[in-house]
Amino acid sequence: MAKKTKEKKINLDSILFKCRDILRKASNAGSFFEKRDITLTLVFLRFIGEKFEDGTEKLRQNLIEQGLDPNDEEIFKAFFDDATFTDGTYNLPVEARWSTIINTPAPQLNVALDTALHSIATSSKQLKGCFIEGTFTTRNLAPNDIKQLVDEINKISHKAFGEEKDLIGRVYEYFLKEFAVNATKEEGEYYTPHDVVQLIAAMIEPFDGTLYDPCCGSGGMFVQSTDLVREKHGDISRINVYGQEKEAATYRLAKMNLALRGISHNLGAESISTFTKDLHKGIYFNYIMANPPFNLKGWYDDNLKNDSRWSDYTTPPESNANYAWILHMLSHLKPLDGVAGFLLANGALSDSDTLAIRQKLIENDKVEAIIILPRELFITTDISVTLWILNQNKKGGEYHGRTLRNREHEILFMDLRQWTENHVSGEQKKKVRLDDTQIARAADIYHTWQSEGIDGNNYAVPELYRSVGIEEIKANGWTLVPSKYIEFIDHDLDIDFSAEMARIQREMKSILEQEKKSQKMLEDAFKGIGYGIE
Repeated sequence: MAKKTKEKKINLDSILFKCRDILRKASNAGSFFEKRDITLTLVFLRFIGEKFEDGTEKLRQNLIEQGLDPNDEEIFKAFFDDATFTDGTYNLPVEARWSTIINTPAPQLNVALDTALHSIATSSKQLKGCFIEGTFTTRNLAPNDIKQLVDEINKISHKAFGEEKDLIGRVYEYFLKEFAVNATKEEGEYYTPHDVVQLIAAMIEPFDGTLYDPCCGSGGMFVQSTDLVREKHGDISRINVYGQEKEAATYRLAKMNLALRGISHNLGAESISTFTKDLHKGIYFNYIMANPPFNLKGWYDDNLKNDSRWSDYTTPPESNANYAWILHMLSHLKPLDGVAGFLLANGALSDSDTLAIRQKLIENDKVEAIIILPRELFITTDISVTLWILNQNKKGGEYHGRTLRNREHEILFMDLRQWTENHVSGEQKKKVRLDDTQIARAADIYHTWQSEGIDGNNYAVPELYRSVGIEEIKANGWTLVPSKYIEFIDHDLDIDFSAEMARIQREMKSILEQEKKSQKMLEDAFKGIGYGIE
């Protein structure tokens, strides 16, 4: 009987590894960024093609249910030649469909792919600018190489990987972590894991109005937030997203990502630094969610010295952009009720060169909560990070169906560093995640603290959270390090030292007795053969 071979499970990382390997061996694949662009553009064509196929199949089924024959020439012409979809699906010309691409002979693939890109760019204003036209003929990969690459990308499907919340974002994340040799070029780029985005969204509840991300990367924050809106309310049209991105390739990726999801968006007309040129100047947003590059250097130039974004404070230090991000986001929050949730490296909690800004932020009652997160939540870095929540209204009132109390001159501190029990398997480095129960618990701690009837002076659980008044923060030199305020129990004090010493003495006595027995047995053995032991 033939031995049954175990089928190897195909996962997203294994497919992308194969793509990377194909491009590594290819003679004309170009730089790291060009390899990334090639792969991501193919993934885009695969996703948009699959969505079109799903849309046409759904349209066929709807026609059949209405008693119409989709194969009838007149019916086909009326409904399929210029199909209109209501769920964000794009009607693709024949040359841009994945079914056309996958069946194109290898020697003609480079031209066919660029034809598809040109066709999409000229037929859709929303998709124009998502990619670089001429990508494939410029690189002109050998027929065997481009065919292998297309065949691998063909395995990536929403049907096969439906559990992924942000597939294009995951592809982007793969390139960030696998091409570690490019870390200096990729400085500061971190894909935000789904559980972290879910935590921020659960805290600030961006379920209607305008949502802004000043450093939107691949658009994953938007994609995952709108997924949560669908789960909660089912209508993403209630959210309008705005963003900005500095890196041209990542800007294209974000446009690609949002277009595929049917998310209405405004990322500005170009890719440029938020500090150099604020593309949304003068616009105020209900919510801000962001994961700025940690400790970003090289952000400053002399033109920013008297910038209006920090005119009410002081110019942030040139050494890193942490407080420049804070003041930029604050300048875009709606003055009466805007809320922001964003991540920063822990150094921002107590840096001496930002003390004056931090003190004024606290005195002006802009900081509402500081939540220190577990290490190893990110694949691309193990740096320890903090979730900050800024709120323009701590005076109380109605908010998303809840009545909030006056929280002026209070800050909620939370320390989640011990929430590390959920290990993620299959990664090349140690990684943990926050599960739904933990996220709900953290959000409940925050929302309960906000609620009417809570005594903020006595809201605390040792080693987890504590509400702190401004006078205590002032007494601690305006530091926002949670461990300065949250009670930590010295578990050594619970030890009964008398009993512990007695236990150690018993163990030592037992060891000595065992050694004496062993020595006696050894002496008897040598005596039996006529030897003595000196």
